[in-house]
Amino acid sequence: MIETKDTALDAQPAEPDTSPVYLRIALDIARRIARDDLHEGEKIYGRSILSSEYRVSPETIRRALKLLSDMQVVEVKHNSGAVVLSRSAASAYIERFDEYAGVQALRKKLKKTMEEHAVLSKKIVELASDISGMTSRVAEGSPFRNYEIDVPGGSPVCGQTEDELNFWQKTGATIIAVRRAGRLILSPGPYFRFEAEDVIVFIGDEPSIFGVQSLLSSPQ
Repeated sequence: MIETKDTALDAQPAEPDTSPVYLRIALDIARRIARDDLHEGEKIYGRSILSSEYRVSPETIRRALKLLSDMQVVEVKHNSGAVVLSRSAASAYIERFDEYAGVQALRKKLKKTMEEHAVLSKKIVELASDISGMTSRVAEGSPFRNYEIDVPGGSPVCGQTEDELNFWQKTGATIIAVRRAGRLILSPGPYFRFEAEDVIVFIGDEPSIFGVQSLLSSPQ
């Protein structure tokens, strides 16, 4: 008689096993055969007794034994239960079932990840839309914009610092970055020395643009 108190059906997995009951019963019987609890040539009781032990219908037991029979683990005898055929076939069935379970688990994870990705993508789109809208409103309501201007070769600012040039006092513009040779230098500071071909990124109003242009071109 097959004891079920320590079988896979009574185990407490980390996640609920959603595989069909007949598959779990077939797996349980195969594991007992692989452990040699049931020996090759040994008779397994009929469907009515097994259904009582596993607390399932005889039809569920029939499907479990049919599956094991197809895998040549047992031989089903008409009206007399089943006989264990092969321990190695039982081990092969367990390995195949574990692979199937692994694939199913990965599919569940993939589905969950795709659902989470869809939710995250929606949030990203919503945030991007909010940022775009807020940026437009801020730009429309503020007289200050970001501008960029090149330092030409021979400009009188070359070799001088922002502090030496009295940049803000003369232009009304605030330097926030300088592009140099492919690098972006943020907040260069009052002692940063300008070079030809630098790109000055500054914040200011429209009059400050003319102030910066004048400073870059006029002799100091």
